[in-house]
Amino acid sequence: MTEPRVQRDPAFALLSLYETALPEVYGYLLSRCGDRTLAEELTSETFLGAVRACRKEFAPPVSTGWLIGVARHKLADHWRRKAREERGLRLVHEEEYTDPWDERLDALLAREVLASLGAHHQAALTLRYVDGLPVPEVAGHLDRTVHATEALLVRARAAFRRAYQEKEGRDA
Repeated sequence: MTEPRVQRDPAFALLSLYETALPEVYGYLLSRCGDRTLAEELTSETFLGAVRACRKEFAPPVSTGWLIGVARHKLADHWRRKAREERGLRLVHEEEYTDPWDERLDALLAREVLASLGAHHQAALTLRYVDGLPVPEVAGHLDRTVHATEALLVRARAAFRRAYQEKEGRDA
């Protein structure tokens, strides 16, 4: 009688990559959310999600790039949850208009202003302009239609511009 063979856990592939990928994933998340605690939590969620994904039948090849993709999804999920919470707390009416703003922005002020916006605006602007994703991909990450995402981006840009100009006026 032959003894059953023990199958190697496919998630072990992450162990060899962990030390090099961890700072990359954490840095990606921290640069987009600006909150160390949140970046740590999302990094943890990213690796836990990666372990689950590795154990699926048709698991993708494990790489740092793939982990960054998982992190992007975890960040988008966080923003969706936060936006739902904010919607539950208040109803916001925002005006829509086109925004031909071509001024050069102060990067630190822009990051501060972005962090002050609602989660739905942060998510849309970060995915579109920081990550450089096309609108259809942003829509996919935010579980919205392309049309709804375009409208959200218009409102988010307007909110960003108002907040930036207000903050810039106060700091001058």
